[in-house]
Amino acid sequence: MAIPSALPALLRASHPGPTLAVTVLTALLAVAVGHGLRTGLVVTAAVAAGQLTIGWSNDVIDAGRDQQVGRTDKPVARGEVSEALVWRMIAAAGAACIVLSLACGLASAAVHLLLVVGSGWAYNLGLKGVVWSGLPYAVAFGALPAVITLALPVPQWPPVWMVAAGALLGVGAHLLNALPDLADDAQTGVRGLLLVASAVAAFGPLTRTAWVWAAFGLCVVLAVVAMRGRGRVPFAAAVGIAAVDVVSLVVHGSA
Repeated sequence: MAIPSALPALLRASHPGPTLAVTVLTALLAVAVGHGLRTGLVVTAAVAAGQLTIGWSNDVIDAGRDQQVGRTDKPVARGEVSEALVWRMIAAAGAACIVLSLACGLASAAVHLLLVVGSGWAYNLGLKGVVWSGLPYAVAFGALPAVITLALPVPQWPPVWMVAAGALLGVGAHLLNALPDLADDAQTGVRGLLLVASAVAAFGPLTRTAWVWAAFGLCVVLAVVAMRGRGRVPFAAAVGIAAVDVVSLVVHGSA
C-alpha cells in the first residue's frame, strides 16, 4: 500500500488526539520555560515523533484483539492500512525521535527515550492490562517537563511541583478515557484526582496571584458540576479540569 493513499488511515491510527495534545503541551511549556525558536522546535518535534511511535504501536499491537471484538474505529484492525506499513512508519518515527532527542542533549534524551517514550511502549506491550495501568502515564507525564527543561541551553531540572502536577494529570488523563464506563464511586475518584492535580499546579509555585485563585476556583466549580451532572456532563467537566491544569502548568512555567 502506497503511503499517500494510506495517509488518512495512518493519521487515524496514530491516535491523533492524544498525540496532538501532548505535542501542543510540549510546545507551550517550551515557550514558557524560555526556549528559543530553534531549541523549542527541536524538543517539540522529538516529543511529537515519540508520540507517533506510541500511537501507531498501540494500534498495530492490538490489531488481532481489535479484530476479534469488532472494533470499527481501528484502521489497522479494519485492514485500511497494512501492519507492515505501520511498522515501517514506527521505525521511521523512532529513528527521528532518537536523533531529535539526542539533539536536545544527553540528559533530555535519556529522560525522553527511557521515561516518556519507554513508558508509552511499556503500556502498549502489556501494562495496560494490570491494575496499576496508570503508572506509565504518571511516569511519562511527570517526566515530560524534565525533557523540556533539560533541553535548555543551560539544562535544569523542573521544580518538584511541576513533576507532581504532570504525574497526577497523566493518571487523570488515563482514567478519563474510561470515566464514562466507571461506576459512580470510581468516577468520583477520577474527578478528585484531577482536583488534586489542580491544587498542585495552582499552589505548588511560590507565586500567589488572582489567576491562581481563579483557576483553582474554576476547577472546584467544575468538580461539583462533574459530581452532580448526568450523561456526558461529568466527562466534559473533567476534561475542563484537565484543561485548566494544563494552562496552570504553562502559566507557572513562565513565571
